[in-house]
Amino acid sequence: MKYSTYKYIVLLGISLGMASCKIPAIQQQTENTRTPESYLGSTDSTNTGGLEWKIFFKDPNLVNLIDTAINRNQELMITLQEIEMARNDIKLKQGQISPTIGARLGLGVEKVGRYTSQGAGDASTEIAPGKETPDPLMDYSASLYANWEVDIWKKLHNAKKAAVSRYLSSVEGKNFVQTNLIAEVANSYYELLALDNQLAIVKQNIQLQKNGLEVVKVQKEASRVTELAVQKFKAEVLNSQSLEFDIHQKIKETENRINFLLARYPQEIPRDHSSFLDLVPAAVRVGIPSQLLANRPDIKKAELELAAAKLDVKVARSEFYPSFGISAAFGFQAFNPSYLVKFPESMLYSLAGDLAGPLINRSGIKAEFKNANLRQLQAMYNYERTILNAYLEVSTQLSNISNLEKSYSLKSEQVDALNKSIAISNDLFKSARADYLEVLMTQRDALESKLELIETKQKQLNAAVNVYQELGGGWK
Repeated sequence: MKYSTYKYIVLLGISLGMASCKIPAIQQQTENTRTPESYLGSTDSTNTGGLEWKIFFKDPNLVNLIDTAINRNQELMITLQEIEMARNDIKLKQGQISPTIGARLGLGVEKVGRYTSQGAGDASTEIAPGKETPDPLMDYSASLYANWEVDIWKKLHNAKKAAVSRYLSSVEGKNFVQTNLIAEVANSYYELLALDNQLAIVKQNIQLQKNGLEVVKVQKEASRVTELAVQKFKAEVLNSQSLEFDIHQKIKETENRINFLLARYPQEIPRDHSSFLDLVPAAVRVGIPSQLLANRPDIKKAELELAAAKLDVKVARSEFYPSFGISAAFGFQAFNPSYLVKFPESMLYSLAGDLAGPLINRSGIKAEFKNANLRQLQAMYNYERTILNAYLEVSTQLSNISNLEKSYSLKSEQVDALNKSIAISNDLFKSARADYLEVLMTQRDALESKLELIETKQKQLNAAVNVYQELGGGWK
């Protein structure tokens, strides 16, 4: 017996050693998790991503919208339920570590053949003088039982640790959803402000074009221009009026997008209708790239998923070891309820321990062990990719902010020049020194440049929001 036990343990050790030698070298995959030391050579560690969103955003209307979205957005609420499910999974794993204790009440009946060993024995047995054994026999029982798998290889503890890591990962997932939600509300809000200002400019331009149309009609009556000029001016007015309704539609779509993020039915979005071009994008300090590891929820989530995957490998490896279980029971059993209280005759108890492990046909365990290692590699590559993506996103937005600033300066000069050219072209047209086509083209170019200037301002504001999000801001 002792020799068989030793042989069993040796075989398990050999199988475990063979399985362990196939573990991928995850530790070598660390080079891509190291971030560069700085952005564009800057060593300033001041990081805007650490600011609370209520401090970063100054517009009270926008702050109220974001606050409503955080409290009501359905996607965020769905993520909160996922956190609760992950928390319950921890309790499930904890329950597997602790002994299982239960109570059992039993009632049964048994009739055996008279000419059997059990039947002959029951017939010859007297429970009490002068009383025969009842036939058929009833069976009444009341007992407590317990089962416990002794976690000698830390399999159950590692499974619980993996559940804890996934719970923390779900919390970071919620934080990531919140940062995206805040950025989406802010960007949509600035888009709405931009559309309001574009609408105002188009209305001003329509009035300007109508005035020009009246001038052309007067000049036609004076035979200074033809009907062609009148129709050209009229077509330009109609085109601008059509553009006005296009912007109205975009405003409605943007308002509904914000209302959807706020989980409410269509209603007007409160906002400041003052000059959009006077808004100054929030100042952003990016700090150093290594701060992304602590601030970005998606990076922290990927890191926790990697930790859980490593623990899953340990759990899968433990399946090659024998498991040790203990079971026990204590209670009372009799064929008559009145005998249940007779002690110790009706008492029953049991205590057993068993050691069981796989020896043959372990293909399923090997497959799960290999899959656990592959999932660990997937989690490692996902972690590396998330870090790389975070750095590239910040780098792209820094370049975007710089280029938009230069573009906005040039477009402002272009708008000023075209505004002056409108007045000049009108004066020249009235004095017959310029034809109507030059006036129309100047007005059209001025309108396009003003609309583009507003779009550039919107992009500047969006870039500040995006870099704040990509630095990990919005969840603290």
